[in-house]
This record gives sequence, C-alpha cells and structure tokens, in this order.
Amino acid sequence: MLVNVSYDFLPKIPSANAAVVMDHFGVGFEAGRKTIADHLELPIQPGDVVLFSGPSGSGKSSLMRAAASQLDGVLNADALNLGDDILVDALPTPTAESLSLLAACGLGEAQLLLRIPQELSDGQRYRFRLALALAQKPQWIVADEFTAALDRPLAKVIAFNLRKLASRIGVGCLFATTHEDIREDLQPDVIVRCGLDGTVQATRPDVKKNESASPIGCGSRRVPQPTGRTLLAGTTAAITSGSCAS
Repeated sequence: MLVNVSYDFLPKIPSANAAVVMDHFGVGFEAGRKTIADHLELPIQPGDVVLFSGPSGSGKSSLMRAAASQLDGVLNADALNLGDDILVDALPTPTAESLSLLAACGLGEAQLLLRIPQELSDGQRYRFRLALALAQKPQWIVADEFTAALDRPLAKVIAFNLRKLASRIGVGCLFATTHEDIREDLQPDVIVRCGLDGTVQATRPDVKKNESASPIGCGSRRVPQPTGRTLLAGTTAAITSGSCAS
C-alpha cells in the first residue's frame, strides 16, 4: 500500500512568552506543511504483524493510523468500551478460551479474573484491551504504545504471546511503540522505523517464526520464559531467560 501523511501547521498568536523563547533559541513559529510520508510503500499483507517504531514525535502513530485507514475490518484497541463485567465474564468467547487469552495478556492471576476493568491498574487495563480486541477476532487490530505501561520483562513476554495469538487466530496487527526491546519477541512481519530527522524505513525482515503455541520454547532466537506461580494457565510474574525449556 502507498501511504501519504502530512499536515499544515496552524496559525498561532504571538505572546510575550513566545517572544522570550524565540529570542533565546533563535526560532520562530513553524509555518507551511509538515510531510511525514510521501508515497511511502508499506509492504503489508493480510495477517501481518506490523511494528511502527521510533522516538516520540517521529510520526509513527500517524503512519500507523494512515495505514489502518486503508485496511478493512480494523478494530482500534484504544477505542474499545471495556464495560463493567468482571474479566472472566467480559470476553465474547467460551470460558476456556477467555482464560487462555487473559493469561496470554498477563491477566491470569485468580484475583484479577474477578475484578472489573475499573479496578485494574493502567497497565493491566491496557492488557485487558488487547485481550478484548483479540477475542473479537477482527481482521486487524490497532494498538498504540501497547507495551508502554509495562515493566520491560513483562512487556517482552506479552509481545511474544501476542505474536503467537495473532498467528493462531489469524488476525493482523498494527502496533506502535517507542520501545525497541520487544521487537525480537514480537517477531513482526513488517518493521516501519521512523526517525526524528524525517526518515522512514519499511522492511520485511527475513525471520523464521517459531510456530510453537507455548510461550516457552526453543527456536532460532531467545524467547522470554515466564516463571512464577501458575494460576489458571497464567503467571503472576515473569522474567526473561535466554535458556530453552527442556
């Protein structure tokens, strides 16, 4: 697909404070048109997991939204109504499948399963958004900064599990993040890297996927190994290990 993303700088009212900034840094109000992508070719195919990465302000979220606008059957995880049901009742799937989805998204602890979304932390609530989106089985899921509220070891586990779930369910994903540390575990089919200097690179890495349905396994890469007390197919804690399961 070809993607074009640009916007016009809006007119602004000069102020005394603005004058201080202009004089101190030698800059003025930006004017004209800002172009993030001009006829950028994104090699996206049905069922792909696409990772838009780059620092804040590089345009990755704008590119992701522009790509999503050209796809059919898109579900924005950030716009979902989470409802008031307890988590174990909240997904439109059979109980066993609901427990599996929630656990894969880091919500397998028994106490969490009996809470409503409003009782979750920000990170837990966002993980529930991902589980709810996957349960609806759309053609595409869009999620911005999908691991930002997580500690990094858990973020890697969630990224690994999302890759497996997306492949198993057959749903494509458009993810945006400032965190490059989850890339190896997510194993995206397409990587779109955005730079603050306006450069954008879109590639399809030649990576052989580990097809195991388990979040613990051996393959051609290191995989995160969840450890801890297991409850209803979930884990209460996770650390990243480079060793393979026996």
